[in-house]
Amino acid sequence: MQSLKYISSRLVLVASLFVIGGPAWANAENYPNKPIQIIVPFSAGGVVDLITRAVAQPLSQKYGQPVIVENKTGAGGTIGTGYVANQPADGYTLLSVSPSHAVAVSLIKGLTWDPVKDFRAILGFGFVPNVFVVNPSVPAETMAEFIDLAKKSETPLTYGTAGNGTSNHLSGAQLAQMAGIKLEQIPYRGQTDALSDLLAGRIDSMPLTITLAQQYIANEKLRALAVTPQTRASSLPDVPTIAESTTLSDYDVRTWFGFVAPKGVPDDVVQKLATDISEILSRDDIKQQLTHMGLEIQPQSPGEFDTFIASEKQKWGGIMKSEGVQAQ
Repeated sequence: MQSLKYISSRLVLVASLFVIGGPAWANAENYPNKPIQIIVPFSAGGVVDLITRAVAQPLSQKYGQPVIVENKTGAGGTIGTGYVANQPADGYTLLSVSPSHAVAVSLIKGLTWDPVKDFRAILGFGFVPNVFVVNPSVPAETMAEFIDLAKKSETPLTYGTAGNGTSNHLSGAQLAQMAGIKLEQIPYRGQTDALSDLLAGRIDSMPLTITLAQQYIANEKLRALAVTPQTRASSLPDVPTIAESTTLSDYDVRTWFGFVAPKGVPDDVVQKLATDISEILSRDDIKQQLTHMGLEIQPQSPGEFDTFIASEKQKWGGIMKSEGVQAQ
């Protein structure tokens, strides 16, 4: 009798294990069988939002399920990010990320999430370059001349940004550190506010998103010195990189984009999403749409994007510390 009870209890235990493991396995095989939510932690109409929506619509068509983009804004993107970190790891809630995802931990105290420990990558899409521009009154035609000017200047040259932790700030901070020069960051509420002061000559320079900069470079209201990634921008092919136009061969800053999910999403769900989104990015109509936004499409696999985000967290944490930026 006792042995029958033992066998019975073991069968119940084994059955319960299958029940516990069932949903994750079924989810991976049948995914998706309900709507997918993609959280954009910034306001509608910005580049992160626009890129996300450009991918979400064809993904919805492919899956025959709604792919809902929701903007959860506030606290530099950390509110929406914290929301996703606390969602079930089933692949039905994704987060659209950009450099602030890796930098926030160095800037904001008391975060309840970590970009590496609490998320896993789905796919990196590519990046939008910044181009380092100056007001035409600044006597520098090249980045090398700008660095030389900064070294000789009695007061620091100024550069505009959309705030701490933005790609504009990161571009200027890395330039100052690597070149051994003093540059004064002038933070604004957004790039367009900074751009207005740059055009008026109230600030000297700005690492500006290439999409915003192109028209002002074309009509010579701004002078382009160099682009910030390691590779030239397809939309400004004649403008050199900072790495090739100076002795700063390791300089590389880019505004990158992609999707992540809460840690624990099954591998086959991650791979399915990565494969399907990668196929969407390769479509001519989507490529044309994203390229018009300034995106250089360079997909990174889940493993590559995870490694990249971890390296960005470490890199910018060190630079923010050396810049004396304190988490607040």
